[in-house]
Amino acid sequence: MRKAVIVGATSGIGYESALILLKNGWELGIAGRRLEKLQELKALAPQQVHIRVIDVRDQAAAKELSALIDELGGMDLYIHSSGIGCQNVILNSAIELDAVSTNVEGFVRMIDAAFSYFAKKGGGHICAISSIAGTRGLGAAAAYSASKRFQNTYLDALEQLSHIRGCSISFTDIRPGFVDTAFLHDGKKYPMLMSASFVAQKLVEAVEKKKRTVIVDWRYRLLVFFWRLVPQCLWKLLPVRN
Repeated sequence: MRKAVIVGATSGIGYESALILLKNGWELGIAGRRLEKLQELKALAPQQVHIRVIDVRDQAAAKELSALIDELGGMDLYIHSSGIGCQNVILNSAIELDAVSTNVEGFVRMIDAAFSYFAKKGGGHICAISSIAGTRGLGAAAAYSASKRFQNTYLDALEQLSHIRGCSISFTDIRPGFVDTAFLHDGKKYPMLMSASFVAQKLVEAVEKKKRTVIVDWRYRLLVFFWRLVPQCLWKLLPVRN
């Protein structure tokens, strides 16, 4: 039985990915900050699911991940679905720093722990959910878009490091657009909104095929294509916000 750990499994894409992997016969170690949601998933398949409360911002999070892997009896796939973000046009520093703490510091802490485990094991697969927001700096969500660019680049760097060290580690970077999760339940209307279950299905398909980078939905692939063509002198004039 293949074994996967999902950090950030208590809601959204992580939760839906867990449901699909369970249906596909995977044994799971799931982690997040809300014990009741973890218990809800475990109740669906008690023999297949192991749970642990983990906050990626906590200094002890990597040790907790190691303990979860031990309880699971190993790990073939690590999925990082933990992240936060919101619009912050007034540039509230507490909001910006919270995003950096979770999406950068927490991301590095957990991805590094997974990389180290797979390097010792001799191989494995790391999948992270980033965002198309990492394509360009978004004035309405500066820390969020910058942190997602960081994640994209960090995965690029670790893929190269894996080759340098002779490790057999695969990487998948899932880049959705707007997804109907609690993040977007703020009263605003978001275009081209996708369901978390749809994105989770694309994630699982990408993992099975070991795809490197996936921009979910053709409309967002087209949007990203044109975003990349806009020169910075014009980009700064665009009101990319809701």
